[in-house]
Amino acid sequence: MTDPSSPSGTPAPAPTSVNELLGDDRPTAWWRRPLTWISLSLLLALGAGLWWWNGQQAARAAPVYVTAPLERGDITLTVTANGTLKPTRSVAIGSELSGTVSRVLVDVNDKVKRGQVLLELDRSKFQDTVDRSRAALNAAQATLSLNDATVRETRATLNRFEEVARLSGGRVPSASELDTARATLARAIASTESARAQVTQARASLSTEETNLSKSSIRSPVDGVVLARSVDPGNAVAASLQAVTLFTLGEDLSRLILEASVDEADVGSVLKDQLASFTVSAYPSRHYPAQVARVAYGSTTTNNVVTYTTTLSVDNADLSLRPGMTATATIIATERKGVLVVPNTALRFTPASTEGAAAPARSGGGIMSSMMPRPPGGGARRPSAASAPAAGQARQIWILREQKPVSVTVQTGISDGRRTEINHAELKEGDLVITDQLAKP
Repeated sequence: MTDPSSPSGTPAPAPTSVNELLGDDRPTAWWRRPLTWISLSLLLALGAGLWWWNGQQAARAAPVYVTAPLERGDITLTVTANGTLKPTRSVAIGSELSGTVSRVLVDVNDKVKRGQVLLELDRSKFQDTVDRSRAALNAAQATLSLNDATVRETRATLNRFEEVARLSGGRVPSASELDTARATLARAIASTESARAQVTQARASLSTEETNLSKSSIRSPVDGVVLARSVDPGNAVAASLQAVTLFTLGEDLSRLILEASVDEADVGSVLKDQLASFTVSAYPSRHYPAQVARVAYGSTTTNNVVTYTTTLSVDNADLSLRPGMTATATIIATERKGVLVVPNTALRFTPASTEGAAAPARSGGGIMSSMMPRPPGGGARRPSAASAPAAGQARQIWILREQKPVSVTVQTGISDGRRTEINHAELKEGDLVITDQLAKP
């Protein structure tokens, strides 16, 4: 075959392959086309994006649990009560007598001894009554002496008459004279007894007036400290059915008592000899030790609140505490050491699905469903407010195992208001207990 385009007319060589046969106008293979690989890359990227988006939606829809590890620790059941500090013995001193105050010998905060004179009333009228009673006693004693002499005289006369009658054989004196002598003796004896009674009465009156005279000087009945004084020299004191309080003494302020009001819900946990501590407003950072001395059986009702007065003994050797201070006491009712404890929120928690509430949002429905508005109320479940659980109850807690909540029934012990003691053979320290549940937006 001759190639016409060849100037020499020599024949052209035969093609050696299909590509040479097709020449430059042949079609490109699909795997060599850039558009094919670009399309595949876009499809792969879109698939990976959808896979990532679905994973994020699933993770976002899954509930999030707030957990706390089980731990061993010490827990204390305490009872809190408010009260007032008082002296172990408080003595209100008044006056049984009416009169005018002549001298006041002590003042507030003075230390006094038993028998020390605190106040003196005007003694003049009391001294006059004593003198008058003493004179009456002397008169009664004189009358008694006179009657004694009369008795002796009449008895001697009667004896003489009886002797004469015996010697004369009854002829003299006459019977009437003998009877008169006997009657005279009897009257003399009766007068003597009356005079003796008058002496006793006069002596009693004198003793009363002397006692009143001594009471015009008011003395301390105890060793203590003057807490209050409500009298000054020149004041008139009027005795009545209720004696006016002139002084208030506190006995031995190195020992005080705290009378606290314990609520009826807590009084069952408070026993004698339990330890306690308290604070006062004057020293807010200082905790004073105390001990329960008595729990009253009688109740006190104030504004429909029933309380029981609990007396705590307090050591006040440094005299930093003062009677009348308001104190907040914390009584240690029960202590546990080295026990498993959980937050109280764990005892109140229940997964949302077990309550019939809406479960957290799940993946599905594509992008459009995720963009649609959701009904309200689909947020995190809030634990209900409840008081601390009572000891000895069977309660349910939820343990997080393999990212799933597992229900465990435990026996509760004491609670301090934040944590509660639990008992369960299968639980161990470090287990994650669920305290709350959240849902990602």
